[in-house]
Amino acid sequence: MLHVVTCGDGARARWGPSLASPAEPADPPVRHLPALPARADLDPLLDELPDDARLVVAGDDAALAAVLVRLLRRERLAVAVALLPAPGSTAAAVWGLPTDPAAAVALARAGAARPAPLVRDDHGGVVAGRHEVGPFHGAVYCDEHLLTRGDAAGLVVTPDPDGGVVVTLTGPRRLGGLRAGRVTTRSGRAAQIGCRPGVPVTRDGVPGERPEARRSWYRHTQDWHLVRP
Repeated sequence: MLHVVTCGDGARARWGPSLASPAEPADPPVRHLPALPARADLDPLLDELPDDARLVVAGDDAALAAVLVRLLRRERLAVAVALLPAPGSTAAAVWGLPTDPAAAVALARAGAARPAPLVRDDHGGVVAGRHEVGPFHGAVYCDEHLLTRGDAAGLVVTPDPDGGVVVTLTGPRRLGGLRAGRVTTRSGRAAQIGCRPGVPVTRDGVPGERPEARRSWYRHTQDWHLVRP
């Protein structure tokens, strides 16, 4: 059975007409939640979900991350999750999800749910699409490999569909700022940054509230289940 939530007015406007199609009515009715749903918004819904339910999340990557955090906390990662993504969604790009409304709704309704690596951070969050840091001065490791020590223009961490994390590091600009820094990409089970002074971390488009000197990302021991091609 489908359980559909739209997260925010933008998702409601974008996906509402497709979800309410007379040919394939949403069953049960669509629930409208805040753009960034909190524990109080999601836990009552999760209490009602049977183990064989399919939860369709219409919203941006931050909304998907919020849902995954609650599924993790409630030990409900076996629930199948389908995403109706926002424009420019990194999660949709990472997992090869369609962004066309008709194709996305069709996949959400009838596609197969398959295990997907769940990437956590050490501050109680997960990576649905991308976490970003930068610019910074510090050290970055992917597993035991040192990627940089010194100045960098930025760091991006995304899930690796083949397992673990993908780290994309952009070095400082070169030739007096005329040329972009060198880009290094590496996959592994975990990544870590340490920097001084601390810098904010943007988590799935949500800027951090305060600078941080250290952050780690790693593959969780249990997968989540994503409806994908």
